[in-house]
Amino acid sequence: MKANSKKDNIVLIGMPSCGKSTVGVVLAKALGYRFVDSDLVIQERTGKLLSEIIDEQGLAYFNQIENEINASLEYHKAVIATGGSVIYGREAMEHLRSIGQVVYLRLPYETLCERIGDLTARGVSIKEGQSFRDLFEERKPLYEKYADITVDTEDLSIREVVHLLKDKICLHFDADVVN
Repeated sequence: MKANSKKDNIVLIGMPSCGKSTVGVVLAKALGYRFVDSDLVIQERTGKLLSEIIDEQGLAYFNQIENEINASLEYHKAVIATGGSVIYGREAMEHLRSIGQVVYLRLPYETLCERIGDLTARGVSIKEGQSFRDLFEERKPLYEKYADITVDTEDLSIREVVHLLKDKICLHFDADVVN
C-alpha cells in the first residue's frame, strides 16, 4: 500500500519485550488503523525466521535486510511495531519518521530482564559476547534520538498505555487523521 504525503502512521520503537507488538495491536484497534509487525514482514519477505537469518547469514546481513525492508514499508493509517534493532538503520529510521510519528516505549532495564526470555530464540540482534545490559545502554540513546514521543510504560496497563498514546498522538496529528 502506498502511503500518502501525511505522516499518518504510528511507528513503535523500543527494546525487545517492551510491548511494541502488544500495544500496537490494541492501539491499532482503538484507532481503526491497520497493524503491521515489521519483524513478521522481514520473515515473510525472506522466508526465514529472524533467528535463522542471523544464524545462517550473520548479524551484519540481518541488520542490512532489516534496514532495507523497514525503509521500504509503505502504509497509510497503520501502527507499525518495529524490531528493537531498527534504530541501527539510518535509512529505515529516516523513512519511518517521514511516514509517521515515532513512539519510543521505554521500560527500565530490570523490567526488560524479567520479560525478555531467550535472546537467541527471539532473533535479537546482539553481538557475540555482548550482554543484554550493554545492548540496552547502546540502544537507549538511539531510541531517544529518533523518538517524536516517549512513553514510560512501567506500571501502566496496556489500556493505560493506549489511552496515553491516543492523547499524545492527537497533539501531533491533525484531528482528521486520528478520527
